[in-house]
Amino acid sequence: MEAPKKPLSCTGNTALTDEQLVELYRFLKITRMFDEKTVRLKKQSKLTGGVFTSLGQEATAVGTAYALEPQDFIAPLIRDIGACFVKRIEPREIFLQYFGRGTAASRATDVQFHFADIEKGFVGPISHLGDMIPVMAGILLASRMRGENRVAAAYLGEGATSTGTFHEGVNFAAVRKLPLITIVENNGYAYSTPTNMQCAADSFVDKALGYGIKGLKVDGNDVVACYEVMKEAVEHAREGKGSVLIEAMTYRRKGHAEHDNQAYVPEGEIEWWAEHNDPIKRFELFLENRSVLSGKEMDAIADDIKDFLDREADAAESEPLPEPQSAGREVFDNSVVPPAVRKDVLKR
Repeated sequence: MEAPKKPLSCTGNTALTDEQLVELYRFLKITRMFDEKTVRLKKQSKLTGGVFTSLGQEATAVGTAYALEPQDFIAPLIRDIGACFVKRIEPREIFLQYFGRGTAASRATDVQFHFADIEKGFVGPISHLGDMIPVMAGILLASRMRGENRVAAAYLGEGATSTGTFHEGVNFAAVRKLPLITIVENNGYAYSTPTNMQCAADSFVDKALGYGIKGLKVDGNDVVACYEVMKEAVEHAREGKGSVLIEAMTYRRKGHAEHDNQAYVPEGEIEWWAEHNDPIKRFELFLENRSVLSGKEMDAIADDIKDFLDREADAAESEPLPEPQSAGREVFDNSVVPPAVRKDVLKR
């Protein structure tokens, strides 16, 4: 890898106002700082389950989600927490999941953002990669039948494009001309498998041709470019022209989860990306060059976010643990068991 001749910034052409650019920066910073905090809490043995971070990929999720309207839906995956924040999912809601508290959306039956908030247009991930694409296609079909004006974005890594549900979902949405935007985050690895070992295509955006849909490619570490490309995709989909596939070129600087030591990554690769293509550094340079924010103002934003996240985490940690009997809720429908059988079971 050859270092850029000058520090990378972001795309210069955008209609975003200074106020919107500052908001975009806040979303980027809270995404990274939330991840950093969860890693610290995990090391303190305070969190349940695995911890997944989006280090190095924040711009893709934040930039694309920022181009959506409030009525639109997102189906993020584990490295798209920035899209959740753009959709106004509060950090406290995710902290509750990680802490395994009884007041969490899933009642401590799952972690991270594996839950849904339909009013906010947020549908959390299910474990099987690629499966959220047909889910989003179904939501959009139902929305069309109701006469609703919605677009949906489904996020996934490049490895998930090799699954059957990816094909089925994208193909169905393409045939029905549903306003589905599939965002393929090409971060170089499908867990530990490098891209060239799991796909022979030169670019994942080329897959769009096979489905007869619009394909776009973007620098996934340029938050402004991600917003602009997504804006184009949203306009195309909302106008009834059909689905869109976006390939965002980015890089995962952390392992699949905190337990993954990334032994499969060539020496120096992670450090190169951190030094030469960090999405937040690039946006900060962009903001300074445009005199939108000074370094001092950025530091003040970071301090404000830190205090906010500390309060959110403390509030979540103070919530009670789930009652043991709640583990049996929504597992069986006990209301249909005949009374005689229930009495017999109770005697045992």
